[in-house]
Amino acid sequence: MKVILLERIEKLGNLGDVVNVKDGYARNYLLPQGKALRANAANLERFEREREEIEKRNAEARALAEQQAEKIKGAMLVMIRAAGETGHLYGSVTTRDIANALNEEFGIEVGRSQVQLDKPIKLIGLQDVKVRLHGEVVETITLNVARNEEEAELQAKGEILTGEQEEAPDVVEQVLAELEAEESGEAGEEADAETTGSADDGQAADAGEAEEAERKDA
Repeated sequence: MKVILLERIEKLGNLGDVVNVKDGYARNYLLPQGKALRANAANLERFEREREEIEKRNAEARALAEQQAEKIKGAMLVMIRAAGETGHLYGSVTTRDIANALNEEFGIEVGRSQVQLDKPIKLIGLQDVKVRLHGEVVETITLNVARNEEEAELQAKGEILTGEQEEAPDVVEQVLAELEAEESGEAGEEADAETTGSADDGQAADAGEAEEAERKDA
């Protein structure tokens, strides 16, 4: 479906551009959100007629988004969740959870579609999350997922392992195993050397005894 963009859309185009998008994307997001119009003759004419007003509204929306961005700039959003000893959540943190938390804590209207998250969060720890407040305004916040407030404070200070860092012990164990294997190999080589040395000493002793016997016979 061809649409006329009413604001800048990342990786798609700028205000006034006519672009071709998937029907589902247009019907479920762009059109109902007021971000685009169907690109037909009537709407093209309407857009040109109202272009100045549309650009004005877009500038106002951008200014509001910039004010909201200042409120959450550098913010750390704490999310308390139940989790096991390994840090895996009994559930997950979704874009809806983050949007609701931003609304409650900072008093800004954010839809779940504005929270850019590749997949739900399923581990405790710190994670950067981008929030698109406007087509031209994006702010990054830090999500602090913890089992309790005390753990959240420690994570914020960097005093305990977080999220992906919990994989580190496996790496340490692997290195220790390799060192042990090397030490075992070196010990084996030393044992072989001692065995070889003992055999050589025995052979030397036997040779000495044979020489002594030959001298006595002579």
